[in-house]
Amino acid sequence: MVEHFNDTDFAEKAIEASKTKPVLIDFYANWCGPCQIQAPILEDVVDEIGDKAVIAKVNVEEAIAVAQEFGVMSIPTLIIFKNGQAVKKFNGLQLADDLIAELQEQMK
Repeated sequence: MVEHFNDTDFAEKAIEASKTKPVLIDFYANWCGPCQIQAPILEDVVDEIGDKAVIAKVNVEEAIAVAQEFGVMSIPTLIIFKNGQAVKKFNGLQLADDLIAELQEQMK
């Protein structure tokens, strides 16, 4: 299941969770066409990875502070967190295979 985080719970849910397993965050907006295409791709990632990683979305219009903190300048932007830190950033639409491969690398 793809989770949803916001400014209020981002640190607690995303950063803390990344201390035990990788966390992939999709920064998006509802009006963004490529973001709408990215959504079902994230579901494919969830189906493949299961609970070995956290897959979540952050609406940049509702979580402005988080988006600014991590330098999100365009959407979709996807960031993988590990051990409380951003370790990989993807700009633009991403394929499931690429995201899965990077998550598997971060699980090592």
